[in-house]
Amino acid sequence: MKKVAFGPKRSNGGNLGTADDWVTARERPMEPVKRLTIDIPESLHRRVKTACAIEDLVMADVVREMLDQRFPEPKPKSLPLVVETEAQKHDEA
Repeated sequence: MKKVAFGPKRSNGGNLGTADDWVTARERPMEPVKRLTIDIPESLHRRVKTACAIEDLVMADVVREMLDQRFPEPKPKSLPLVVETEAQKHDEA
């Protein structure tokens, strides 16, 4: 059996504590966030993780981008353009 020696525990920089502390310490988004947990086949996870590692991408960022593309934010309804004619201007005067 191979023996592995462990060195001293590495410092995590700011001692952020729990995983939730680490998540909340990241860059703050413009709006509150919600966590989404999904189950995917192991083979798909491996393919996505491999591709992201090769391209130096974060899996969560890729998934967010895909969801945003599939479900774009609705565009506000534009108000009808009202153009006043010279005759209408004259009638009001």
